[in-house]
Amino acid sequence: MNHSPDHVARIQAEWARERPDLDVSPQRVLGRLHRLAAHLTEELCVVYRRHGLSEGEFDVLAALRRAGEPFERAPGELARFTMVTTGAMTKRISRLENAGLVKRRPATDDGRGRVVVLTRAGRELFDRAFTDHMRNEHRLLAAMTPAEADQLEALLATWLARVETT
Repeated sequence: MNHSPDHVARIQAEWARERPDLDVSPQRVLGRLHRLAAHLTEELCVVYRRHGLSEGEFDVLAALRRAGEPFERAPGELARFTMVTTGAMTKRISRLENAGLVKRRPATDDGRGRVVVLTRAGRELFDRAFTDHMRNEHRLLAAMTPAEADQLEALLATWLARVETT
């Protein structure tokens, strides 16, 4: 495929000049993925901010909403779902609790543990934010044809499965 020189191609040309002894070909994929991920993250965060949320807070609310009725999970489970430390999760939960979007309550099994529950206000806010989020994701993916998106999804799924099993 013939591409016009982009930022990554210019960087590769500079490395070819400065370090011809190194194979910098992985940058063709990884450099572009990194730049694309940064761009997509910023585009996604615009929607989160519009609803008064950070990316991490959106993730917590999403994990609670996906749980289904009664929209609750243990803090450790939320940390695993969102791949952050329990300390970072505690800060997110506190911020969301202060905003009235979640509440903490004792676990029903033994009362020693805690669970985080999505409040009605949290569910309503998240449902609005998620609707906007999906509209935004469709907009971002519209830069590709459906066939290209399917092909990329298959490649990324294969690569991710291989990386996550190592």
